[in-house]
Amino acid sequence: MSEIHQQALQRLKTYCEKEGFRGYDPYDGLNSRLFQALPWIRDQKFFRLAWIQAFKRSPFNLRSVTGVKKETNPKALGIFLTAYCQLYQQHREPADLGKIRFFIREILHFTSKGYSGACWGYNFDWQARAFFQPRFTPTIVASSFIANALLDAYEITNENILLETARGTCDFILKDLNRNVDDEGDFAFSYSKLDTSIVFNASLLGSRLLARVYSYTREPELLEAATRSVAFCCKYQQEDGSWSYGTYSFHQWIDSFHTGYNLECLQDYADFTGNTSYQTYVEKGLDYYLNNFFTSDGIPKYYNNSVYPIDIHAPAQLIITLIKLRCFESNKALADRVLNWTINNMQDKQGYFYFQINRYFSSRIPYMRWSQAWMLYTLALYDRKLSLQPEKTIVYETH
Repeated sequence: MSEIHQQALQRLKTYCEKEGFRGYDPYDGLNSRLFQALPWIRDQKFFRLAWIQAFKRSPFNLRSVTGVKKETNPKALGIFLTAYCQLYQQHREPADLGKIRFFIREILHFTSKGYSGACWGYNFDWQARAFFQPRFTPTIVASSFIANALLDAYEITNENILLETARGTCDFILKDLNRNVDDEGDFAFSYSKLDTSIVFNASLLGSRLLARVYSYTREPELLEAATRSVAFCCKYQQEDGSWSYGTYSFHQWIDSFHTGYNLECLQDYADFTGNTSYQTYVEKGLDYYLNNFFTSDGIPKYYNNSVYPIDIHAPAQLIITLIKLRCFESNKALADRVLNWTINNMQDKQGYFYFQINRYFSSRIPYMRWSQAWMLYTLALYDRKLSLQPEKTIVYETH
């Protein structure tokens, strides 16, 4: 690992530990004590959506003046747990193992109650265009990332409670979530129990978890559901290899990191189940991904048709995607170019990473889940990858 990457990792790690892994989130505006004190706007969808977007889009941090506190986000705990599992496997530092046990305790503490299995939501009310999610309402996205992190820790500690908890998350996915079923019996999982939306990356994250748990338990029902949901989402891949975010009319954008989610989930499904039937979708998707979301200067694009906003999630996902798809070595020049640009342009001298760079202004707010957790995971994964013997590379024909 080069000096610039090592320093970036250590500065970020120091910052996150100093903050106790607590912080703000792009979508935590409804936690505002001021907003909660205004019932005539608090209970209206339009005002909830507008308030969140104002907080997310503003280059100034409005939280301290409106009463939003730094808090622990369960999904951030999951991403941090995965990051520290990478760090521990690389360096075997007792302190990192201690952090792994800390995250496990915190994650189990934040488990949402009253569902068929272990599940988690965000630490804030969340109003999207498609649905409203009250604070700590469990979602397939948060739950799948956290359960995967527990499995990462299980592979280090061999503590059965971690596998059992992840298996419980499969029950949440199978029994509590809604399904959109097509004429062939394939389906997509809903985002939460409270909606029926189709969001491809969300459903595929659930598919990936079912497949991973299946690799341990060999339960046919897990394999069946994972395969049906993968098949459904693959049908919606466009001819050029892209996916829109979802099926609603207002979900028709194509972005970088959700495309990366789709690709890593499909590859993980194949690795965990041995079913390579969907590899052509991975190949087409990777071709689109590499050719539409990164400039020749290493600038990571959010959307396929615009450089701005430059969002920290995009470069973080690139490294993960390349490593998961086992095509890192063949694209290392791109990975280094993007990662170097990101460190040079989006890491603060205090160690944290900025949220977004826009055409006319930037948001330098240090969001803990969105920015710091993902970049720590990426830098830790990159560090470990460079220390390992090269894996057999999957050769994709990209153009």
